[in-house]
Amino acid sequence: MKNKTGRYSGYIRPFSYALDLMIINLLSYLMLSSAFFSLYFIVFISLSWIIIAINVGFYEVYRFTKVVAILNKIVRQFALFTLLCYAFSGFYVKNSDSQATLQYTVAAIGSIAVLKLFIYYFLRKYRSLFGGNFRKVVLVGSEKNTAQLAEFFNENPDYGYKLVQSFALEGDKKAQIEACFSFVTKEQIDEIYCSMADLTNYQIDNFIDFSDNNLKILKFLPDNKEFFARNLKLDYYGYIPIVSLRNIPLDDTINQVIKRTFDVVFSLIIIVGVLFWLIPILAVVIKLESKGPVFFRQKRNGLNYHEFNCYKFRSMTLNEIADLEQVSKNDPRITKTGRFMRKTSIDELPQFFNVLLGDMSVVGPRPHMVSHTEMYAKRIDKFMVRHFIKPGITGLAQTNGFRGEVENDKDIIYRVKYDIFYMENWSILLDVKIIFMTLVNAIKGDIKAY
Repeated sequence: MKNKTGRYSGYIRPFSYALDLMIINLLSYLMLSSAFFSLYFIVFISLSWIIIAINVGFYEVYRFTKVVAILNKIVRQFALFTLLCYAFSGFYVKNSDSQATLQYTVAAIGSIAVLKLFIYYFLRKYRSLFGGNFRKVVLVGSEKNTAQLAEFFNENPDYGYKLVQSFALEGDKKAQIEACFSFVTKEQIDEIYCSMADLTNYQIDNFIDFSDNNLKILKFLPDNKEFFARNLKLDYYGYIPIVSLRNIPLDDTINQVIKRTFDVVFSLIIIVGVLFWLIPILAVVIKLESKGPVFFRQKRNGLNYHEFNCYKFRSMTLNEIADLEQVSKNDPRITKTGRFMRKTSIDELPQFFNVLLGDMSVVGPRPHMVSHTEMYAKRIDKFMVRHFIKPGITGLAQTNGFRGEVENDKDIIYRVKYDIFYMENWSILLDVKIIFMTLVNAIKGDIKAY
């Protein structure tokens, strides 16, 4: 039997709508009182569910959608749906039971969330094991510009992309582009990925025209100089469309309040529950092993490039180059206790005081020494963008292998890439995921933790 290729089945989304509506109505019949359950309520919750889903993009889940994004949609759907259910009970139901209403909405969204994640993971496993529901793709551009995407396609079959051919565009570009068009048509390719760095504006227009005329999906890899993923924001000044280079969720006051509340609560838990008893113990051990203070204080750059004092447990002997040179592997300055603290990231725990003071967040771009910030700002394009938000004790870059010593430009380029992605795609669930990954890495031990 030949596997089907191309997009998701057109029946999946209507089926999901129907199944979810059946669940919320069935549970309302089973869990709510007869005074609550009525034809009016059925119509109300069904329409409310659909309207909320459209607005939060609840069913906009694709093969490349991250689980944290799905969970974020579930939380938003749950919050708004619960609010409307309470509104209905307040207006139309006498002596309504608020606890029963909450139990109903929790049961409904919980059931739907489990089903939604099951379908998501089932499709990924289906693609990986049986090769079904996949899309055939080609890459267009030099190897250095497309290698990372090619590796992603080859190493992640569960996403459902099958890389069929790459066109390097070496030599006669016009002939290669024509060969690409012919190949895409003949092999029934679904998607074309082009490196913008290897194409002129005229050639880009050719690809757009070809894709439109042949019903092919066309996507672009941004120029290497634009190594971060833009999150463009479209506004209108009157009737004039204006595009902003990026949309930063943490510019929103509500999101700032949510993140600050999370930071304060999480920091107090760590300070009261861990540092309260850990500081006296480490103070004795650090003092016994080497002369100097228990805490190490260093100037670093934070939000809007402002300097602040970043605190750590002292893990090195006193030295004059602590503010100039990064720690390297087998660095003789590190004490025995310091090596253990750095390996387990315990030395970073005093930074929760920085979080409480408002200089840092629990999650965000890692702050650098002032001297290194100035150096990287001159060498690395877009490095300063990471200062649009508060620095963090841990971050997305650190959980993806880019922590510790910067051995070459690649390390700092990818660190900035992850930092900017985090800045443009922040959510409280992403913070929770990063914290969890940080704990896992601390337990396993990171090869760059030295």
